[in-house]
Amino acid sequence: MYLSIRVRLLISYIAMLIVPVFLFLFALFIIGLAFIGDIENITEDYQVDFKGPQSIKNLMNADEAYFTELTYVAKYAPQKLEDPEFLREMDRKLSRIRSGLIIRKEDRLVYTSPSLKDPSIIRALLAGKNNHDREQIKIGQRRYSYKQYHFLTENHKEMSIYILRDLSPFAHIARRFFPVIIVVLLLVLAFTNGLLTYLVSRSILKPLNTLKRATERIKEGNLDFQITPTSNDELGELSLAFEKMRQKLKESIDLQLQYEENRKELLSNISHDLKTPITAIKGYVEGIRDGVADTDEKREKYLSIIARKAEDMDRLIDELFLFSKLDLKKLPFTFEHVEIMEYLSDSIEELKFDLEKHGIEIRLTKNIGPACVIADREKLKRVIMNVIGNSVKYMNKTNGRISVNVADLDDKVRIQIEDNGSGIDPEALPYIFDRFYRTDKSRSTLTGGSGLGLAIAKQIIEEHGGEIWAESEPNKGTVISFTLKKVIESKKGVTNEKDSDY
Repeated sequence: MYLSIRVRLLISYIAMLIVPVFLFLFALFIIGLAFIGDIENITEDYQVDFKGPQSIKNLMNADEAYFTELTYVAKYAPQKLEDPEFLREMDRKLSRIRSGLIIRKEDRLVYTSPSLKDPSIIRALLAGKNNHDREQIKIGQRRYSYKQYHFLTENHKEMSIYILRDLSPFAHIARRFFPVIIVVLLLVLAFTNGLLTYLVSRSILKPLNTLKRATERIKEGNLDFQITPTSNDELGELSLAFEKMRQKLKESIDLQLQYEENRKELLSNISHDLKTPITAIKGYVEGIRDGVADTDEKREKYLSIIARKAEDMDRLIDELFLFSKLDLKKLPFTFEHVEIMEYLSDSIEELKFDLEKHGIEIRLTKNIGPACVIADREKLKRVIMNVIGNSVKYMNKTNGRISVNVADLDDKVRIQIEDNGSGIDPEALPYIFDRFYRTDKSRSTLTGGSGLGLAIAKQIIEEHGGEIWAESEPNKGTVISFTLKKVIESKKGVTNEKDSDY
């Protein structure tokens, strides 16, 4: 269940107020029960119902029953009022309802309850004149209600019966238990506040401590951990956002490390690919200097090899420069509407003569009608040249064939360049578009090339908003496919165009 920090704090504050009040009232209830005493004993004596909403009224009227009993005894058995056993038993009953008994005969006190030994109480009672009248007296800080009954014995002796009830028991108990009540209240407040503070602070501090440990691990460079939110509140959302930040940071660092690794690999490959033709050039130059090329024919051959190696170096540098600009997004593109079938037909016608020298036949399958794509003519030509050049380098058949197929895919055009060359091993296929990747490194010096051709093709096609992929079977051939956005004509004009400057 979702509970925000604000709601939890509000609930804890309310609980800090309600719980102590509830416990305090419960303590007062327990003290009240101690004051009222054993109710069941009074019920047994006079069958008085002290349960239910009339319990307080019944308790206040209990002394009436005892007073009635005593007046009955005074009329029909007055001698019992001088019997100590009878009086102690009656006093015991009265004490259960916080009442007491005084019996006077003439000027002599026959019996006085232990709680009524105060002389001021006797003096106040003697001032009463009304028979069977309920009065109240105040002695110091205590107030009593009393019933009195005066009668004459057979010997014409005046006797009086007094039943007094303490009307200020709660004040007495409050004074008596006041320190205890204060201590209990403070303990309840301290316990409640401590418990609620612990529970609320724990729910807040625990995720904060988790985030603190996470920041320390990140500071130490450790990003290989996971933060799992433990709640659905604001701290849970913060933990989730922190985890996303950690993932992004880890991805960024991993990418940076990959870039650094690629940079090192790039420098290594550049050094290797430049060193190979330079070494060859130096060897042939030394051969000319040392007189190894002692005929005009040999010197011409050496110079031709030097020129070819220099051209290879120049082509490698051009491709490195082109790839670098593509990678940094600094190569401008000039997009325009290109009729793809006408464009491919012209491009293949330019390549036919050179491919025939290598014994390779190339053909274009015209299986769609006129279709315009959005493309940069020069960059698209580079893609076609690189893909076909790759097919030529790895052609191992005497009757080599390259076919170019075009398919209409609604809003795109798919171009496939298929050959019957040596093919690519399945484990190497995912990496052929990586820079400087060669499927057969042992043949790299023989076939030539920088290993950047397909990587450049991929960069160019992606800048066109298309995709490029490869399918291959060893010893059967390879199919390189890529897509270009098609120009869709409508009544209102041209749609599906890539933003461009043309």
